[in-house]
Amino acid sequence: MLQQSWPMPSAPRPIVILGTGGIVADAHLPAYLKAGFPVAGLYDVDRGRAEALAAEWGVPRVFASLEEAAKADAVFDIAAPPVAHGEILESLPQGATVLLQKPMGLDLQAATAIRDTCRNRGLVASVNFQLRYSAMMLAIRDAVRQGRLGTLTEIEVRINLATPWHLFPHLKSNKRVEIVSHSIHYLDAIRALVGEPESIFARSFDHPSGELADTRTSMILDYGPTLRCLLSINHQHDFGRRFQDASFRVEGLEGAVIATLGVLLDYPAGEPDALWLTDRRRDWEQVPLAGAWFPDAFIGPMANLQRFAAGEDTVLSTHVEDAWRTMALVEAAYRSGDQSGMSIPRP
Repeated sequence: MLQQSWPMPSAPRPIVILGTGGIVADAHLPAYLKAGFPVAGLYDVDRGRAEALAAEWGVPRVFASLEEAAKADAVFDIAAPPVAHGEILESLPQGATVLLQKPMGLDLQAATAIRDTCRNRGLVASVNFQLRYSAMMLAIRDAVRQGRLGTLTEIEVRINLATPWHLFPHLKSNKRVEIVSHSIHYLDAIRALVGEPESIFARSFDHPSGELADTRTSMILDYGPTLRCLLSINHQHDFGRRFQDASFRVEGLEGAVIATLGVLLDYPAGEPDALWLTDRRRDWEQVPLAGAWFPDAFIGPMANLQRFAAGEDTVLSTHVEDAWRTMALVEAAYRSGDQSGMSIPRP
């Protein structure tokens, strides 16, 4: 009896998707179709790609320009690269309802500019940090809220697998990769679970075999003397499936939960997500999940946004103001990595 989905809007508004990259085909459109959200049209600078995707998914319209798309009476789903978000936001009507693909820019300066644009234009804007809306993370959050784990003592994210980075060629030119493009999901989910840490210690590493800036990270979030929170992220464990891992563990004085993030194992085909729960009264038991991270979690951000815009939700969970705080945590992680550690005394 744990919450695993977000309530749906009573009268879903049509959606116009701006950008038609792989994430739209793999997650946005499948999620919206499953939820029954009407997609009114697509726009992309590559019109041929937009037309092909529209034909595949039965989307009724492809807009010829951003200006034409912005005239639609719809919720705007910006699925373009972060560097394009500022220009797109300036093109949308005053007071528009907007969902922005994560991350919120590539650094805190860009995130601040996006936040300020949303403020100045009166936009009802949210960022698509969808992991916190996944069935497994909603269930973990509900278990914590119900007190089933007791006082929390442990949060650990462990990623040890081989990510097919060749599927993301646009990342090659980025000076920052791992935290802002991947571990940002975990940082956001942890914030949703236990709030703001006092500080963060982090270091990212590149890999001799790779072409990207960094693909491995170690992080410790400081939540005081009794809650240990750490992330061990290695995207370069390319030695077969046996010891690969993608897990999110939360423990308390009374119980514990462990989630398996299946989509990351053999990405993009993935494996099923899994959630296991135990407490002092019973052994570990698997909790049946109502959906997977991909694509089902993409329903939640759009549902919350539409309900908030309609007055059905009082809180917009990943509002740009909240998303800015996730970006601030990301920025602090990178700044921590730029500093030298404590030197070791020598005899």
